[in-house]
Amino acid sequence: MAYGNTITEILNTWADFGIFAYVLPFLMIFAVIFGILNKSKILGDNKGVQAVISLAIGLMALQFDYVSNFFATIFPYAGIGLAVLLVAMILMGLITQDNNVSKWIWLTLGFIIFVVVILFSFADFAWFGGYAGTDVWKGILTAVLIVGIMAFVIWGNKDATPGSGKSN
Repeated sequence: MAYGNTITEILNTWADFGIFAYVLPFLMIFAVIFGILNKSKILGDNKGVQAVISLAIGLMALQFDYVSNFFATIFPYAGIGLAVLLVAMILMGLITQDNNVSKWIWLTLGFIIFVVVILFSFADFAWFGGYAGTDVWKGILTAVLIVGIMAFVIWGNKDATPGSGKSN
Protein backbone atom coordinates (compact mmCIF):
# COMPACT_ATOMS: atom_id res chain seq x y z
CA MET A 1 0.00 0.00 0.00
CA ALA A 2 1.31 3.39 -0.95
CA TYR A 3 -0.36 5.39 1.82
CA GLY A 4 -0.65 2.84 4.63
CA ASN A 5 -4.37 3.53 5.11
CA THR A 6 -7.29 1.29 4.39
CA ILE A 7 -10.87 2.29 3.74
CA THR A 8 -11.70 0.99 7.22
CA GLU A 9 -9.09 3.23 8.81
CA ILE A 10 -10.31 6.25 6.85
CA LEU A 11 -13.96 5.64 7.79
CA ASN A 12 -12.98 5.11 11.44
CA THR A 13 -11.05 8.39 11.37
CA TRP A 14 -14.08 10.15 9.93
CA ALA A 15 -16.21 8.61 12.67
CA ASP A 16 -13.71 9.87 15.28
CA PHE A 17 -13.94 13.36 13.77
CA GLY A 18 -17.77 13.23 14.07
CA ILE A 19 -18.50 13.22 10.36
CA PHE A 20 -21.22 10.55 10.71
CA ALA A 21 -22.61 11.71 14.05
CA TYR A 22 -22.75 15.45 13.38
CA VAL A 23 -21.71 16.66 9.93
CA LEU A 24 -23.86 14.36 7.77
CA PRO A 25 -27.00 14.63 9.97
CA PHE A 26 -26.57 18.41 10.03
CA LEU A 27 -26.19 18.59 6.26
CA MET A 28 -29.27 16.43 5.75
CA ILE A 29 -31.42 18.47 8.16
CA PHE A 30 -30.14 21.76 6.74
CA ALA A 31 -30.80 20.67 3.14
CA VAL A 32 -34.32 19.40 3.87
CA ILE A 33 -35.34 22.49 5.87
CA PHE A 34 -33.79 24.85 3.31
CA GLY A 35 -35.49 22.98 0.46
CA ILE A 36 -38.87 23.13 2.18
CA LEU A 37 -38.53 26.85 2.95
CA ASN A 38 -37.29 27.61 -0.56
CA LYS A 39 -40.00 25.59 -2.32
CA SER A 40 -42.90 26.75 -0.14
CA LYS A 41 -41.86 30.44 -0.28
CA ILE A 42 -43.44 30.79 3.16
CA LEU A 43 -40.79 33.36 4.11
CA GLY A 44 -40.54 34.91 0.66
CA ASP A 45 -37.61 34.61 -1.72
CA ASN A 46 -34.91 35.74 0.70
CA LYS A 47 -32.45 32.84 0.66
CA GLY A 48 -30.37 34.46 3.40
CA VAL A 49 -33.26 34.20 5.87
CA GLN A 50 -33.98 30.66 4.71
CA ALA A 51 -30.33 29.69 5.19
CA VAL A 52 -30.13 31.22 8.69
CA ILE A 53 -33.30 29.45 9.82
CA SER A 54 -32.11 26.16 8.28
CA LEU A 55 -28.71 26.58 9.96
CA ALA A 56 -30.29 27.29 13.34
CA ILE A 57 -32.67 24.33 13.14
CA GLY A 58 -29.91 22.01 11.93
CA LEU A 59 -27.59 22.98 14.77
CA MET A 60 -30.32 22.89 17.45
CA ALA A 61 -31.43 19.44 16.27
CA LEU A 62 -27.94 18.07 17.03
CA GLN A 63 -27.64 19.71 20.43
CA PHE A 64 -28.49 16.70 22.62
CA ASP A 65 -27.49 13.77 20.35
CA TYR A 66 -31.06 12.48 19.92
CA VAL A 67 -30.95 12.98 16.17
CA SER A 68 -27.44 11.56 15.84
CA ASN A 69 -28.37 8.46 17.84
CA PHE A 70 -31.59 7.96 15.92
CA PHE A 71 -29.85 8.33 12.55
CA ALA A 72 -27.18 5.88 13.71
CA THR A 73 -30.01 3.45 14.51
CA ILE A 74 -32.38 3.86 11.58
CA PHE A 75 -30.02 4.00 8.59
CA PRO A 76 -28.40 0.58 9.10
CA TYR A 77 -31.89 -0.95 9.23
CA ALA A 78 -32.90 1.06 6.16
CA GLY A 79 -29.85 -0.33 4.34
CA ILE A 80 -30.91 -3.86 5.23
CA GLY A 81 -34.44 -3.08 4.04
CA LEU A 82 -33.12 -1.79 0.73
CA ALA A 83 -31.01 -4.93 0.31
CA VAL A 84 -34.10 -7.09 0.90
CA LEU A 85 -36.03 -5.00 -1.62
CA LEU A 86 -33.23 -5.37 -4.18
CA VAL A 87 -33.15 -9.16 -3.79
CA ALA A 88 -36.93 -9.27 -4.11
CA MET A 89 -36.71 -7.12 -7.24
CA ILE A 90 -34.20 -9.50 -8.82
CA LEU A 91 -36.30 -12.55 -7.97
CA MET A 92 -39.51 -10.84 -9.14
CA GLY A 93 -37.83 -10.12 -12.48
CA LEU A 94 -37.42 -13.85 -12.93
CA ILE A 95 -41.07 -14.55 -12.24
CA THR A 96 -43.26 -11.86 -13.77
CA GLN A 97 -43.29 -9.15 -16.38
CA ASP A 98 -46.77 -7.84 -15.47
CA ASN A 99 -46.23 -4.27 -14.26
CA ASN A 100 -49.76 -3.95 -12.89
CA VAL A 101 -49.28 -6.87 -10.50
CA SER A 102 -45.70 -5.89 -9.72
CA LYS A 103 -46.76 -2.38 -8.74
CA TRP A 104 -48.96 -3.68 -5.93
CA ILE A 105 -46.42 -6.25 -4.82
CA TRP A 106 -43.72 -3.54 -4.58
CA LEU A 107 -46.05 -1.20 -2.72
CA THR A 108 -46.94 -3.92 -0.22
CA LEU A 109 -43.36 -5.11 0.19
CA GLY A 110 -42.08 -1.56 0.55
CA PHE A 111 -44.70 -0.80 3.20
CA ILE A 112 -43.83 -3.95 5.15
CA ILE A 113 -40.11 -3.13 5.00
CA PHE A 114 -40.84 0.45 6.11
CA VAL A 115 -42.84 -0.78 9.11
CA VAL A 116 -40.13 -3.29 10.07
CA VAL A 117 -37.36 -0.67 9.77
CA ILE A 118 -39.31 1.80 11.92
CA LEU A 119 -40.21 -0.85 14.51
CA PHE A 120 -36.68 -2.14 14.91
CA SER A 121 -35.27 1.39 15.00
CA PHE A 122 -37.72 2.40 17.71
CA ALA A 123 -36.97 -0.83 19.61
CA ASP A 124 -33.25 -0.09 19.61
CA PHE A 125 -33.91 3.54 20.47
CA ALA A 126 -35.98 2.44 23.50
CA TRP A 127 -39.18 4.20 22.46
CA PHE A 128 -42.66 2.89 23.27
CA GLY A 129 -41.72 2.70 26.95
CA GLY A 130 -38.77 0.36 26.60
CA TYR A 131 -37.95 -2.51 24.31
CA ALA A 132 -40.54 -2.58 21.55
CA GLY A 133 -39.48 -5.82 19.91
CA THR A 134 -42.07 -8.08 21.52
CA ASP A 135 -45.56 -6.90 22.43
CA VAL A 136 -45.76 -3.83 20.20
CA TRP A 137 -44.45 -5.82 17.20
CA LYS A 138 -47.17 -8.44 17.66
CA GLY A 139 -49.85 -5.77 18.03
CA ILE A 140 -48.78 -3.87 14.93
CA LEU A 141 -48.45 -7.07 12.90
CA THR A 142 -51.97 -8.07 13.96
CA ALA A 143 -53.32 -4.62 13.06
CA VAL A 144 -51.64 -4.74 9.63
CA LEU A 145 -53.08 -8.20 9.03
CA ILE A 146 -56.58 -7.06 9.99
CA VAL A 147 -56.35 -3.96 7.79
CA GLY A 148 -55.07 -6.12 4.92
CA ILE A 149 -57.98 -8.53 5.24
CA MET A 150 -60.43 -5.63 5.43
CA ALA A 151 -58.91 -4.06 2.30
CA PHE A 152 -59.14 -7.36 0.44
CA VAL A 153 -62.78 -7.82 1.44
CA ILE A 154 -63.69 -4.26 0.48
CA TRP A 155 -61.70 -3.85 -2.75
CA GLY A 156 -60.52 -7.38 -3.55
CA ASN A 157 -62.96 -8.50 -6.26
CA LYS A 158 -64.14 -5.57 -8.35
CA ASP A 159 -65.83 -7.86 -10.92
CA ALA A 160 -68.36 -9.16 -8.41
CA THR A 161 -71.50 -7.02 -8.66
CA PRO A 162 -74.90 -7.78 -7.15
CA GLY A 163 -76.94 -9.98 -9.46
CA SER A 164 -74.06 -10.84 -11.81
CA GLY A 165 -73.83 -14.41 -10.64
CA LYS A 166 -70.18 -13.98 -9.55
CA SER A 167 -69.35 -14.55 -5.94
CA ASN A 168 -66.78 -12.92 -3.72
